[in-house]
Formats: sequence, C-alpha cells, structure tokens
Amino acid sequence: MQGYKASIKEREGKGREGKGREGKGREGKGREGKGREGKGREGKGREGKGREGKGEEKRREEKRREEKRREEKRREEKEREEKRREEKRREGKRREEKRREEKRREEKRREGKKRKEKKRKEKKRKEKKRKEKKRKEKKRKEKKRKEKKRKEKKRKEKKRKEKKRKEKKRKEKKRKRTQTHKIKALENIVKTFTSGDSFA
Repeated sequence: MQGYKASIKEREGKGREGKGREGKGREGKGREGKGREGKGREGKGREGKGREGKGEEKRREEKRREEKRREEKRREEKEREEKRREEKRREGKRREEKRREEKRREEKRREGKKRKEKKRKEKKRKEKKRKEKKRKEKKRKEKKRKEKKRKEKKRKEKKRKEKKRKEKKRKEKKRKRTQTHKIKALENIVKTFTSGDSFA
C-alpha cells in the first residue's frame, strides 16, 4: 500500500515510539513556554504604536459621531425649513388663488349688477317713452276732438245764421208782397170810389 493509508496501516498498534519528540511537549520548540519573550513590544501595550493612549481615538470617534449627528440635525432642520417654506409658498399660492377667485366673483357680481341696472334703466326709459307717446297721442286726440267740436259748432252756427237770414229774407219778401197787395187793394178801392161809373 502506498501513501497516507499505507503509513497508517504500517503504524497500527504503535504508540509514540520512534516518533521523536516523545510526549510532544514544549521541549526543543524554542521560545519555551510561549510567553512574550523575544516577540518585541513586550506586554503588548501602547508602546511603539504611535498615537499614545487609545482615549484620543475614542474622543475623535465621539467627535466625528457628534459632527455626524449635528450634520444630520442640520440636514433635517434644513429639510423641515424647506418643507415649511414649500407649505408657506403653497399656502400663499392658495391664498392668491382664493383672492383671485373672490375678485373674479366680485367682478362677475359687479358685472351682473351693472347689467341688471342697465336693463332696469332701459326698461324705465322705454316705459317713460311709452307713457310719453301715450300722453302725446292722448293730447293729439284731445286736440283733434276739440278741433272737430269747434268746427262742428262753427258749422252749426253758420247753418243757424244762414237759416235765420233766409227766414228773415223770406219774411221780408212776404211782408213786402202783403204790403203790395194791400196797396193795390186800396188803390182799387180808391179807383172804384173815384170812378164815375161807380156812382152812376
């Protein structure tokens, strides 16, 4: 048999004999007791390390951590401030929008009021115009009626006068005719009495 297994087989039942360094202690190893001898930097303290005293390192670490904490705090504060500013800006924007909206509504209200007022004035003006027209029409009709009445009166008066004149004329004619007849009748009587034949 070759190799490791073969060597195990050959040594079966063997103890430490023929192995050398019997008992396998520290003998013949050098640096007996394996202490700090011959290692350099005996006692493995802080000697030869530089930066004497581990406290300084600890302080620096603490300082670094503190700085980090402060930095974190500053960053958080900055973020909060930024957030506050953003919120303020948004709030300002909202207020501005609200103000503009209110202004628009006010403008609309004012416009509506203006329109209403204009409409009301227009209606009033038309009403006034209509009443004025009606009044003028009434006046015109009244004038026409009075004129008609006056003309009618004048016509009647003229007719009455004409009738009266004709009646007077007729009466005069009749009177004259009667008078003529009377005169002729008297003349005839006179003629009859003065005539010789009458007394013959």
